[in-house]
Amino acid sequence: MNIHQLSVTYLPEQDRILARINTTAGEEMRLWLTRRLMVGLWPLLSKVMTGHLLRLEAAGSSLESAGEELKAMLADFRKQEFLQSADFDTPYQENQATLPLGEEPLLVTDVDAAPLPNGRLRLSFNEGTQDKAAVAEPRRFEMEMEPRLMQGLLHLLEQALTQSRWREPFQPAPAAEDSTHPGSARPSRPRYLN
Repeated sequence: MNIHQLSVTYLPEQDRILARINTTAGEEMRLWLTRRLMVGLWPLLSKVMTGHLLRLEAAGSSLESAGEELKAMLADFRKQEFLQSADFDTPYQENQATLPLGEEPLLVTDVDAAPLPNGRLRLSFNEGTQDKAAVAEPRRFEMEMEPRLMQGLLHLLEQALTQSRWREPFQPAPAAEDSTHPGSARPSRPRYLN
């Protein structure tokens, strides 16, 4: 499969990230990424991509003994180099002819990431099934990506994570004065809005 375009969008009404991948053959794969999944996936993808970029360097074997700061600087340099050559301006082509995974996006519950000897990264997206008696095989999708394309995907995911504000810590609501009893030291009952 040759990947033509990627789209990653945070949808607030779903509180999910919708990732869409279209191919040069006119196929589109749709994936739901939840906050729960991204809590573990984001650090894994960042670590795998950084390690993979360092292995691809001409001095890869001598970098093993280098300090963490030097490794991070070199990986950041490569990431910026990839992003400068990426095309984020061309609009995503909607309405692909074929949806191999079906109309409903795959609800990703598990992702496997593995660097390959040819310099690519393999990602396997799996959908777990909650119904143990289900006859249908759980859906899955696998793709291989060049480091440039993988860095583009990570950039799009980072933008969606920023928009979702999933990485922000939960903050307690500030204590409000009880407006029904002026001058009262009695705190008001907390209100929760749905």
